[in-house]
Amino acid sequence: MRGALLMCCAMALFTFGDASIKATGGVLPLSQLLVIRGILASTALILMAWYFRGLRLHLSAKDWALVLARGLAEAAAAYFFLTALLAMPLANVTALLQMLPLTVTLGGALVFREPVGWRRWTAIIIGFIGMLLIVRPGTDGFTSASVYALCAVAAVTVRDLVTRRVSREVPSLTVTVFSSVTVTLFAAVWSIEQEWISMTPHLTVLVLMATSFIIGAYVCSVMVMRVGEVSFVAPFRYTGLVWALILGFVVFGEWPHTLTLIGAAIIVATGVFSLLREAQLKRRARKPILPRQP
Repeated sequence: MRGALLMCCAMALFTFGDASIKATGGVLPLSQLLVIRGILASTALILMAWYFRGLRLHLSAKDWALVLARGLAEAAAAYFFLTALLAMPLANVTALLQMLPLTVTLGGALVFREPVGWRRWTAIIIGFIGMLLIVRPGTDGFTSASVYALCAVAAVTVRDLVTRRVSREVPSLTVTVFSSVTVTLFAAVWSIEQEWISMTPHLTVLVLMATSFIIGAYVCSVMVMRVGEVSFVAPFRYTGLVWALILGFVVFGEWPHTLTLIGAAIIVATGVFSLLREAQLKRRARKPILPRQP
């Protein structure tokens, strides 16, 4: 239960951080925002990794390549997600990110030939129908921001698939630290060709809020892995969508279209089913096979 509570806190903090960035209204260049947030967040993560003794630098060549690939995928995801976030309702882009359990399962089956039964294939298909209800291609609601949001889902899917291939000996905090640093370096290089603007007190507060929320979310995420059973706490990640609905309505005056709400409900239901089914299969695989009695 502590793990579930921490997962709910992590999702709430991530969503509050997204809302803080959205509240900037796109006034700040995205690269400038990512650099400022990245420097502060990376510093906090390095200190956290040092405190928990989770920073390891001696990695194999394969793990270094995977960590770098994960960092690049994280950088792409940050660019696409924040670009979509500044142009789309908070709940819409958050709902699309809830596709991850389904897209990761799909990617694992197609890329790594991981076995997927008919139940999870059915959940994936139904989940994609829910996604189509949110983006509604061919209508006025389908814009370039919708494409950016879908690209963010694809980038995060690649990130999570790469993470699965990193050796178990590599601490999760090490992977997170280097991903954060990679995103910051990517944004710093990108910012060279963009003109930075002066930070007003209002923008400074919003950026510091976004950074504080994401640092708190990382802390809760790390603690979840230490005190919670992953298969039990994973479905609680969907509480972020509840916060997105609340903040979108209260702060930005946004309320999703009815079809968007239906699509989000479908995605959540199929995602929870996929997570629970995967956990069930893992428990079954770990269960020892007893010899038959004569």
